Amino acid sequence: MNTSFHFYTQMHLIELLRIKAKNPVEILEGLKKVPTSSIYYHTHRFLQQHHYLSPEPPNDFAYWITEVLGLEELGESLAGVDTVSFKNLEELRAEYIKILTNYISKGKHIIDCEDGEEFYFMGCKTFVLPTPYFAHNLKEFIEILNKISINSLYFHMFEARMRLKRDENDFANWFRNMGEKKLAKDLLRLDPYNVTLEGLREDIINLVRKYAKH
Repeated sequence: MNTSFHFYTQMHLIELLRIKAKNPVEILEGLKKVPTSSIYYHTHRFLQQHHYLSPEPPNDFAYWITEVLGLEELGESLAGVDTVSFKNLEELRAEYIKILTNYISKGKHIIDCEDGEEFYFMGCKTFVLPTPYFAHNLKEFIEILNKISINSLYFHMFEARMRLKRDENDFANWFRNMGEKKLAKDLLRLDPYNVTLEGLREDIINLVRKYAKH
């Protein structure tokens, strides 16, 4: 049965957590106790806030370790984490913990940052809001995808998969349920982390347009 796709959007309320760090040991301790919303914020916020940049800047942990502490080896290890390969935030947290634990256990160079340059863990509360847009077929999907906000695109492509612990994004899930299994598979092959969000919008539209002609 072919059901419509309802487009949603989102808003974030950023909050300052009462956890800060001045060295890799304290970053590790903070990572162990902050909520998953903090892991999400520090690894995904650039994708949405700086959607015109490609490739996206590194995650906040890698940036602070490298730019503030000058620990390039550790920073490169943290920056090298392939965020897209993790299905949920707890697995992603565990990978950062593993890297830091391994670095610290080897007695590598540990230094404190200057006063005022501490790392402050942030969190975010997400509010999901419905839009007035419904797609009943691929043609309508293309028309709507052309005009929805970046926040809506981000929600269906990134938020649903990571925060809601789904194996696939909302678009692919809908395509599959409506019988377009090859389209769903082709969409999942796209790497949304290596293009801007506007570029991603264009890639999805071009892909769906091929199947809409059938």
